[in-house]
Amino acid sequence: MARIRSSSSSSKFRYCNPSYYLKRPKRLALLLILFVSASSFVWDRQTLVREHEFEVSKLNDEVRRLQNMLEEFTNRVPANVPIEMQRRDKVKEAMIHAWSAYEKYAWGNDELLPQTQSGENSFGGLGATIIDSLDTLLIMGLDEQFQKAREVVGGLLSTYDLSGDNIFLEKARDIADRLLPAWDTPSGIPYNIINLARGNAHNPGWTGGKSILADSGTEQLEFIALSQRTGDPKYQEKVEKAIVALNKTFPADGLVPIYVDPNGGTAYGTITFGAMGDSFYEYLLKAWIQGNKTSSVKPYRDMWETSMKGLVSLIRRSSPSSFAYICEKTGDTLTDKMDELACFAPGMLALGSSGYGKVEAKKILSLAEELAWTCYNFYQSTQTKLAGENYLFNPGRDMSVGTTWNILRPETVESLFYLWRLTGNVTYQEWGWNIFQAFEKNCRIESGYVGLTDVNLALKDNKMQTFFLAETLKYLYLLFSPPTVIPLDEWVFNTEAHPLRIVNRNDDIAGSERQHKPTVGLQGRKTGRFGGN
Repeated sequence: MARIRSSSSSSKFRYCNPSYYLKRPKRLALLLILFVSASSFVWDRQTLVREHEFEVSKLNDEVRRLQNMLEEFTNRVPANVPIEMQRRDKVKEAMIHAWSAYEKYAWGNDELLPQTQSGENSFGGLGATIIDSLDTLLIMGLDEQFQKAREVVGGLLSTYDLSGDNIFLEKARDIADRLLPAWDTPSGIPYNIINLARGNAHNPGWTGGKSILADSGTEQLEFIALSQRTGDPKYQEKVEKAIVALNKTFPADGLVPIYVDPNGGTAYGTITFGAMGDSFYEYLLKAWIQGNKTSSVKPYRDMWETSMKGLVSLIRRSSPSSFAYICEKTGDTLTDKMDELACFAPGMLALGSSGYGKVEAKKILSLAEELAWTCYNFYQSTQTKLAGENYLFNPGRDMSVGTTWNILRPETVESLFYLWRLTGNVTYQEWGWNIFQAFEKNCRIESGYVGLTDVNLALKDNKMQTFFLAETLKYLYLLFSPPTVIPLDEWVFNTEAHPLRIVNRNDDIAGSERQHKPTVGLQGRKTGRFGGN
């Protein structure tokens, strides 16, 4: 038995003897394979552990960084600060960024070319960005920037109304005097181009010598206000004579084609609430508001209401989503196309709805809200969430971008501003905020803001339009400001978003002997105020 145990014991330890494997090469190879596999497994586990520890360390660092950012943001923006104020400050910061870039790279020029960090004089070297931005700087409380701008050039009537500084009134009068020869036509409908130095006026060749409707019917607010401020009736007379001429041939549906003969006042061409037609209809309403909605300015309101019946006749709805849109019309043919420029119409309709009876007012306001939803979807339907220049509507496909560029236009946010002010519906603030964020994401660069040549591909252009500062950012700022900032019962915005104070009528104008006494007169109202927080 002892011998057997000895043999069994020695057999157990033979596998530990190297000579055993040297005599058996196959088993040696198997042992080496097992050893290498085990070593690799242990090494891989150690490597994975080290990599895991490194990743965990990185994540912990990121968590600490985010916690610090959150703490810093919490300290900077107290919890009790309303979201509207936070958003308003963001818009204000955007204005500072745009203005600072203009100061740095294009000061004194008309417009900034951000990509090349240079300026361009596309308006004859008048410093158009400065003039257009003056009242925006004032409204936002950017006094330092405003004072620097004041040293360069006087602004317009809006800035005079907001600041009370006579330099702006004097400059406005000087420019108006240089413009007056444009109204020296047989009908009183102005030419659209004038040399401010020599006073030579004419129409562009591509219109066939005709005046453009929007250009001819969009000076009433400014020139009436200038007559009120200066006591000189000639400015009001000129612009109201043009309205009288247009009223003589005013069509039954109130829809005036975009080309108007300055000799006889007849019109032809496309009917549109977009380019070349838009602000004529806007000013019929706003001249009525500027005159305190009294009987003396009721002819403006009557013309506007007639035109709104025409607008309703142009409304169609897409399929399958039933987006309301405003067609264009040539002769008896409707075109299923709507410009982003026509997105001023929802705000105009909302602003004018209060002049109707209760039932009709509700219909008009409802249409305004429908059109605003369409315009908002002009933005939401693209990859950048920014609208193209115009949209086409086709059965079964709702809307598609026609012209793909976006040049920082204000019309949709303008309408959102009016709808929020007049309805109190914060949805319009949310839509406006989404549009602002899309501008920030796609159009902001180190040297200002640029438009897009394609709203789906996010391709950038090289121009910061003056109206981005004058209108787009102003309306966004006011969208998040209390209604006491430029209250709508005391101020009226012109088509370039410059607010004009509604003031008492100067009786000397009414009592003076005038060669061309206007059919449409003015009545006054209590002096407004520039309020706000």
